[in-house]
Amino acid sequence: MLIASYNPKGTGDTLVVILGQDVDDQSTEVHDGVARIFDDKTGNTLGYNFLKASSLINRLKSENGQVFLTSHEVATLNDYLAANGFPADLSVDDTPKFVIGYVEKMEDHPNSDHLKVTTTKVDDGNKLQIVSGSPNMQADIKVVVAKIGAMMPDGLIIWPGALRGVESDGMIVSGRELHLKNAPQKKGALILPDDFGEVGEPFDFEKGQHIFD
Repeated sequence: MLIASYNPKGTGDTLVVILGQDVDDQSTEVHDGVARIFDDKTGNTLGYNFLKASSLINRLKSENGQVFLTSHEVATLNDYLAANGFPADLSVDDTPKFVIGYVEKMEDHPNSDHLKVTTTKVDDGNKLQIVSGSPNMQADIKVVVAKIGAMMPDGLIIWPGALRGVESDGMIVSGRELHLKNAPQKKGALILPDDFGEVGEPFDFEKGQHIFD
């Protein structure tokens, strides 16, 4: 997993690179303009903050929000990490994080009167258990699934978790949460037209902007 973001107005010339979810016991070490956040127990890297990022990747000067790093840019960052005594442990993650899903089954949540537990098919035939609070949730619909490692338009990152004691691996999202044009500003999963695309395909955000025309 590799999630990168750049927000010059909020954090200055800092590229935030996230490799894993925060843990209770974590520490930070800083050398030569790089901060490494790591798990105290395992030593695994959770993320980096590159504090003078545009000097390494010039195009960041025109970026704002999530940044999709190329293999060459990841190699540049790894070289810089190694030169400053850090593990060169970044790797490209170009797998789609927003995909067309199909809700095969829906059941009542055992510990909630408004949550539903879905079995949702995504890419490569994989099936995810996703807990949803959408009032229009039902079986036999096409939806947009934000998979683990997705960064939502508002900056929220999707992690594995549990809702009221039931595991949930991803999120079935609404048009509002995807910031789609003219999307209803209320709760409710985005139910895609049958001809929007095939199950497992990456969600086409440009095409999605016209769903509510």
